Amino acid sequence: MTQEQAKLPGSNRDRKRDKLLSKRNESLLGGGERRIEAQHNKGKLTARERVNYLLDPDSFEEIGAFVKHRSTDFGLDKQHYLGDGVVTGYGTIDGRLVYIFSQDFTVFGGSLSETHAEKICKIMDMAMKNGAPVIGLNDSGGARIQEGVVSLGGYADIFYRNTLASGVIPQISAIMGPCAGGAVYSPAITDFISMVEHTSYMFVTGPNVVKTVTNEEVSSEDLGGASVHSAKSGVAHLTAPNEIACLDQIRALLSYMPQNCEEQAAMMDYSLGNEYRYGLRDVVPDNPNQPYDIREVIKDVIDAGSFFEIHRKFAENIVVGFARLAGRSIGIVANQPAFLAGVLDVKSSQKGARFVRFCDAFNIPLLVFEDVPGFLPGTDQEWNAIITNGAKLLYAFCEATVPRITVITRKAYGGAYDVMNSKHIGADLNFAWPSAEIAVMGAKGAAEIIFKSEINSAKDPVQAWAEKEAEYAGIFANPYRAAERGFIDEVILPEETRFKLIKGFKMLENKVDHLPRKKHGNIPL
Repeated sequence: MTQEQAKLPGSNRDRKRDKLLSKRNESLLGGGERRIEAQHNKGKLTARERVNYLLDPDSFEEIGAFVKHRSTDFGLDKQHYLGDGVVTGYGTIDGRLVYIFSQDFTVFGGSLSETHAEKICKIMDMAMKNGAPVIGLNDSGGARIQEGVVSLGGYADIFYRNTLASGVIPQISAIMGPCAGGAVYSPAITDFISMVEHTSYMFVTGPNVVKTVTNEEVSSEDLGGASVHSAKSGVAHLTAPNEIACLDQIRALLSYMPQNCEEQAAMMDYSLGNEYRYGLRDVVPDNPNQPYDIREVIKDVIDAGSFFEIHRKFAENIVVGFARLAGRSIGIVANQPAFLAGVLDVKSSQKGARFVRFCDAFNIPLLVFEDVPGFLPGTDQEWNAIITNGAKLLYAFCEATVPRITVITRKAYGGAYDVMNSKHIGADLNFAWPSAEIAVMGAKGAAEIIFKSEINSAKDPVQAWAEKEAEYAGIFANPYRAAERGFIDEVILPEETRFKLIKGFKMLENKVDHLPRKKHGNIPL
């Protein structure tokens, strides 16, 4: 073909170009303009709008836009949509490479088919090879029933890759609509799950099945909505009032993470100034039994406005989240005296262990604020395996090789003292405020046990008990005995905490630690 012929409107080249543009437009519509409009009427974004909002402008490059399903059963041979219900590709967030898939509920209910799964697996494989995070925007009715076991096999292919990628690259899931049946296990393996309030839900079996099997009547929201999974089950790490807020959360969350397990999180610019925080003097009450909010301590120690809390509504007796300290990304684990006195229980141990392991996998230093009176007693805790679950948190800290610093603000009692990143299990630096109490148990209970006979034989047992309590407290209810043995590196004033932590993490930034050679440990699951 000559150049003149190529320029003619009716040339083969023009027809091929027009056909390609037509195909692209069909793919971009994802099943038709009517469907997009219908989604907007429900207050939801389309699959492509979600991608375009989340990623940097004009950075998205689609992969597999022309893919169609291969099934011919049950009339599927007459229904074909380009992309087969999922948008996949790569782009950038704040200039950093990420891979993404976004399920399109307007195409076969976002159901997963063989080709749908292949597209997701392809970008997960690429993410592993190139060391970049994977983000999944889930909005699917589950397996495509018309494809039978092929669809189930597709789910298994995805689960397998989720597992291989775990600890290698960050994996984030956003639940933007339904996520039911086997579909829930892919997000469950990923590092963080965010749910949209009132429009998303997750469950293994839906309300209809529950009613048939157990005769319980429950709505989708009450069975597996955002409020349930954020506060009761702990499945959801984050919730958002709408999809825009959910996508904003993901962008913020990624800013605290490295691209993969071989890298460090990016340092923000920071110039040292006056790093003393005198407001910390008055946070801990004089009365050791009076609660206070550990978030007040966190807020005054970290860079202003940098705390990004994880699992805020779940197991509120422990607080975990990301923050920045002099521009450095860190993970924080803190007992919360304002809730259940900050005791460790089944759920708080699970919550803390999961977060510690994520930070260790991705080279994020750990800062622990400790004020713990022990483990929560009772039949409920024992019958729900507080022994095994408490051991999870202990195990997570013991195997962590990232820089680890602990600050004891008040109580550090019993086995919980050991578990909360003590020097004995590998913490690098341990500081204590003068208000710290490091002992096997509280002075009142200890005096009753140690001086039981003396108290019972005294003329005034109540007064004798009080005297012995004061005697025990004078010896043990302070940080100095532990400091004498080297279990505490330094007793510091509260206002010095930020300054000491900045210097400590700077000193530890090139830390190298190796675990014994093994295939993997056997954490008590």
